[in-house]
Amino acid sequence: MKIRIAKEKNIKNTAIDCILQSFLKLSPAVQIRNPVMFVVYTGAILTTVFGIQELTVKNGSGSYTFIIAVILWFTVLFANFAEAVAEGRGRAQADSLRKARKNVTAKRIESASHPDNYEEVLSSALKKGDIVYVKAGDSIPMDGEVIEGAASVDESAITGESAPVIRESGGDRNGVTGGTRLVSDWLIIRVTAVPGGTFFDKMIAMVEGASRKKTPNEIALQILLVTLTIIFLVVCTTLLPFTEFARKQAGYGSVVSLTNIVALLVCLAPTTIGALLSSIGIAGMSRLNRTNVLATSGRAVEAAGDVDILLLDKTGTITLGNRQASEFIPLQGITERELAGDAQLSSLADETPEGRSITVLAKKRFGIRGRDLSSLHVTFVPFSAGTRMSGADYNGVQIRKGAADAVRNFVTGKGGVWPDECSVIVRRVAEAGGTPLVVAEDKNVLGVIYLKDIVKDGIKERFGDLRKMGIRTIMITGDNPVTAAAIAAEAGVDDFLAEATPEKKLSLIRAYQEKGHLVAMTGDGTNDAPALAQADVAVAMNSGTQVAKEAGNMVDLDSNPTKLIDIVRIGKQLLMTRGSLTTFSVANDVAKYFAIIPVLFFSIYPGLAALNFMKLTGTKSAILSAIIYNALIIVALIPLALKGVKYRETSAGNLLKRNLRIYGLGGLAAPFIAIKLLDMLLTACGLV
Repeated sequence: MKIRIAKEKNIKNTAIDCILQSFLKLSPAVQIRNPVMFVVYTGAILTTVFGIQELTVKNGSGSYTFIIAVILWFTVLFANFAEAVAEGRGRAQADSLRKARKNVTAKRIESASHPDNYEEVLSSALKKGDIVYVKAGDSIPMDGEVIEGAASVDESAITGESAPVIRESGGDRNGVTGGTRLVSDWLIIRVTAVPGGTFFDKMIAMVEGASRKKTPNEIALQILLVTLTIIFLVVCTTLLPFTEFARKQAGYGSVVSLTNIVALLVCLAPTTIGALLSSIGIAGMSRLNRTNVLATSGRAVEAAGDVDILLLDKTGTITLGNRQASEFIPLQGITERELAGDAQLSSLADETPEGRSITVLAKKRFGIRGRDLSSLHVTFVPFSAGTRMSGADYNGVQIRKGAADAVRNFVTGKGGVWPDECSVIVRRVAEAGGTPLVVAEDKNVLGVIYLKDIVKDGIKERFGDLRKMGIRTIMITGDNPVTAAAIAAEAGVDDFLAEATPEKKLSLIRAYQEKGHLVAMTGDGTNDAPALAQADVAVAMNSGTQVAKEAGNMVDLDSNPTKLIDIVRIGKQLLMTRGSLTTFSVANDVAKYFAIIPVLFFSIYPGLAALNFMKLTGTKSAILSAIIYNALIIVALIPLALKGVKYRETSAGNLLKRNLRIYGLGGLAAPFIAIKLLDMLLTACGLV
């Protein structure tokens, strides 16, 4: 009950804040940023002035003009409200981030060799290049790179994930973020950011959608809208002299009033999409933020929607990330169960993911579980990079498991013979894209464990969906071409780059870009930085190096490389939403022409009555009905602008047909129906 009341209170406060923001945005300095709505804003001011003149100077009632003015003010407020609601999402997330950011005490040290000799300073006093010592339970004071140590870090403050992650010196997982907390061991960190320029600060700036820059497509669309508005402005300014001339020629009729000219301009200008354009862009970034991906600009989100080349790292994206045991292949004269038993025993002390997968497979295939190790007097030999083997010694027997050449040296060193059958099996496994591990007992080779990359469930279907959208997928891997080809075929990617180096990745991206393609890729290491900097959409993993995060234009807080596919979908959804609402807005304007223009010139050209097929009551009712609809449709479309149209994986041609069918025909039909109903209501109420 308390949670529900809290939620209702939060929704109420958010609504009040958005309404307040709608009025604060009535400042001319804010309104002029949106030229289309600035025309409506100017029209609202003019009609307000006209109404006051009618009341004071002309001693008229001014009620009709004031009604027009009020409706125009509401139109502006509704557009402001749409933008405020979209911005509100970003502000709410930014506020929660500000609460998470704390000024903590840091242990600053002179050198990494003397961590116990430190001085305590506030994190806000740290400078770039300072070295700090952090132990379990401490908060990391500032963004930095681990130069010594390895520890578990709780990053839930920025990722929302409760499971801690490993951060260590060297490699691609040495970047740490200020505000996160150490849960084990210790780290020595070199500060890489100054107060105000930390990742938290950047996150806050990125989620506040109002500060984003307009994208090229958005600018192009706004230029189109402004051009249309200018055309209608020129047309409307000629109406007063034209109708004056036409009235004199005809000898009867009345001149179109300035109030009606302003109302006509507002109705004819593309105000619907003009009012919602900013909120669509902000909402697109907000949807990306909700997936725990931060974009440095709206440009990156929109570019994702135009991507047609997708470069994906094999490990962790296409495969599960660690090779797993899939088969025991015994040599002639050895049973599979015997091989599985020794493989399991040699893996009990192997804490690598591959070692654990061997014990799981032995249990699954033959029910081999824990053993009475004390009676066997087993001494375990852990895996090491030097020997490239692990194993177990018991009762004078030595069991080893490891790379083929390492086990060969072990067997021949004991006077054994390396069987040709084993070489054949090893070669066959390697050619199939797997990793062969050989198991030996003393000087006898027992067989081979087949380790393979496990392609993620459903990934082939996802690549198929992308192919339908015209996106070409390319797997990047350091594997040899034979292994890479086998995995690429199983995963269903369109192409692959084997034995990838930083230079090869960069060259591949540039080659596609020179052909006019938009390229997206993921990366987490320093060696990925050149390619990330070159890619149009570059998603850096939060678990990666600071260099990679600086090179990318997006940061995935969850460090999930498969999210690149979701980013492309969100980008396309943003473009689809903007295209759909633009189609609806233009179709709306066409319908409003037929509703307003005939009745506007009734008195001078009676023959135009034939075009009044909607049977509107008169000029005033037609104008009022049209501008009321013009204001209300903005409110009606706010949920669609914020949520986005339903994403569909289809070709551009099919998408265009669907937009014309739904939003084109819908945009034509809606004004006719709504304006007629409003006209009937206004007439019935005696307001016209």
